[in-house]
Amino acid sequence: MTIPFLELRPAYDELRTEIGTAVQRVLDSGWYIGGSEVEAFERSFADYCGARHCIGVSNGLDALHLGLRALGIGPGDEVIVPSNTFIATWLAVSHCGAKPVPVEPIASTFNIDPDKIEAAITARTKAIIPVHLYGQPADLTNILAIARAAGLAVLEDAAQAHGSRYKGQRIGAHGDLVAWSFYPGKNLGAMGDAGAITTNDDALADELRALRNYGSRERYVNDVIGYNSRLDPLQAAILGAKLPALDAWNDRRRDIANLYTTRLRKTGLDVPAVPEFAEPVWHLYVIRHPRRDALQKALSERGVDTLIHYPVAPHRQKAYSHMARASLPHAEAMAGDVLSLPIGPQLSLGDAGRLADILEELLDRPELRPA
Repeated sequence: MTIPFLELRPAYDELRTEIGTAVQRVLDSGWYIGGSEVEAFERSFADYCGARHCIGVSNGLDALHLGLRALGIGPGDEVIVPSNTFIATWLAVSHCGAKPVPVEPIASTFNIDPDKIEAAITARTKAIIPVHLYGQPADLTNILAIARAAGLAVLEDAAQAHGSRYKGQRIGAHGDLVAWSFYPGKNLGAMGDAGAITTNDDALADELRALRNYGSRERYVNDVIGYNSRLDPLQAAILGAKLPALDAWNDRRRDIANLYTTRLRKTGLDVPAVPEFAEPVWHLYVIRHPRRDALQKALSERGVDTLIHYPVAPHRQKAYSHMARASLPHAEAMAGDVLSLPIGPQLSLGDAGRLADILEELLDRPELRPA
């Protein structure tokens, strides 16, 4: 038997009736761009996040890019980003003609280190993008305090954090804007690409609704140079059908994460730390091991699928070759030793326990001991 990293089909099977009804409703409506399905999901997701507005867009990268555009970010500006993140965070800044300025993470949580942000601020800095990486909230109190003192905007990247809480409040309205991805593998995933931005700012919400629709608030009247980045009604209906299950699915992820942490901490393995302020949703469960590739190979031979998030730090990508000499040792170290274990709402606790058994056995081998 194998333990897959993540299976998407079982989630569909669990909600087959609800998703089928939602899709059929869209097909029967004859309305295939915008309309009531998109508006209904936007209202539901905004309420879920505790935000006044949700603006559906085509994907998570567009959510970040349009968010920066709405904040007025453009050529010559600088935006502070984590050095350890999926590259979309950086790409959104570059698409605006601005410069991503990387700041290193806290080693134990993988998230941007607030204590290092102030040193990265210059006269050109206009915004900070904290990423709630792997489903764990970044330290928003300190980040927001730094941003407000310096007159900077905060655009949260919550692509992996659907349902997570910071100091008891769901992620979704702490910063000026919060960008979301509904890529199929996310905690709340569509059946294709989809994204959204949530906010409490009425003016920013109005600007984003124009930007996603050719810069138009009124048909054939274009106020700004906009984009075609609209949430598809089919995807909105599917997301609306899945949203009521999200909390229960996140609870299942927490049960698996708790099992892993309890079992694997005893082996000396470097497991994720959770600050008191954070209630993660465990989009990923990421361990660190000095001989990561050997451990991954050994797990694969035992039928366990794992992934590496992410094997190349953004500044080492060819797209950012002009930044290759940047000194970002934490990001580079993480690229070399992180390993994501299987986790998802359809993974059984029995399989998670079996994986822990396998890891305990492997980590007892002299060549694979963590230290």
